[in-house]
Amino acid sequence: MAQKIDTRAVGLDVGLAFIRWLTGAENLHYGLWTGLEVTAGNLRAAQEAYTAKLLGYLPPGRLRILDIGGGAGETARKLLALGHEVEIVVPSAFLAARCRDTALGAVVHECTFEDFAGKGPFDLCLFSESFQYIAVTDSLPKCAALLAPGGQVLIADCFRTEAYTGRAAQGPQPGGGHHLSHFRTVLDQSAFVVVAEEDITDAVAPSIDLEQQFFNVIGHGVTRVSKEIRASKPAVHWALCRLTGLLLPEKRHRNLMQRLTGTDRNAAVFQRLNRYLMLRLARNV
Repeated sequence: MAQKIDTRAVGLDVGLAFIRWLTGAENLHYGLWTGLEVTAGNLRAAQEAYTAKLLGYLPPGRLRILDIGGGAGETARKLLALGHEVEIVVPSAFLAARCRDTALGAVVHECTFEDFAGKGPFDLCLFSESFQYIAVTDSLPKCAALLAPGGQVLIADCFRTEAYTGRAAQGPQPGGGHHLSHFRTVLDQSAFVVVAEEDITDAVAPSIDLEQQFFNVIGHGVTRVSKEIRASKPAVHWALCRLTGLLLPEKRHRNLMQRLTGTDRNAAVFQRLNRYLMLRLARNV
């Protein structure tokens, strides 16, 4: 039987290669755009500013850190350079391999956080844009079981506002995460309290504009080539359209073209539907 193509791994590989070419690093997170012009040339500076702010939320001292959903290992590499001990949990085989290459000295666990069998104790559980992929009712209790006395949780991620009513009603929208009201409710019933919190939504939102500009460049190329073929070789254009229709259902094709040519995914929409928070939690004593 032919092996199934891992399209997610292919997508990650291509995406990381592009980011590495553009910025020289493999950061998969938003940028912090305060004081920066929103251009591709400033993406690395914006992402470095984001990481600097994230590291500024670390508790003092040398820490044993569990980096949950550690991406390609760029943040873990910086944590190691600061003298911390780091273990990474990442479910993707491709990203686990990147972490082993990038964050030399970190212990990499190729599994979901839900399946993580490590015992700890850790001084910090870190979620950098990974908290949204784990049920709150699972993540916080597991963190409580893994942390040493005095251990803390650091979360940097998107949360949905009440303006977000679901994909079925609103279609694909920028951002993501748990509804903020639900998170607050579960947090109130958990073993943790908030000891530090900052809303950086406005500072990260321009990342959405930059991303959409990139897709619009691709869309311009696609539509420009399509018009040229249609004008000079209508039979070829017809055949290509038929082939596209066979490969992509109409709804997916429509969503793809909207992604490539539309402008409704933007910073303003992101700000309305999301809150991007940095939170440090400590045990409720």
